[in-house]
Amino acid sequence: MARYYVNENAQRNGDHEVHKDGCSHMPAVQNRIYLGDFNSCEPAVAEARKTFPRSNGCYYCCNACHTS
Repeated sequence: MARYYVNENAQRNGDHEVHKDGCSHMPAVQNRIYLGDFNSCEPAVAEARKTFPRSNGCYYCCNACHTS
């Protein structure tokens, strides 16, 4: 299992990016919300969408959940 976080600041396209702990593109500590520990990015993104409906996986650490 891994710890997942969502960036509370939206990207230019309006998406809130979900990151796995240790990602080199993690948002600053003050700009991220802990989502929980999950076995994959799918449940982490689903959890993020409860708060931010336009959530998306990070291209680098959650590529399986990343959409263009």
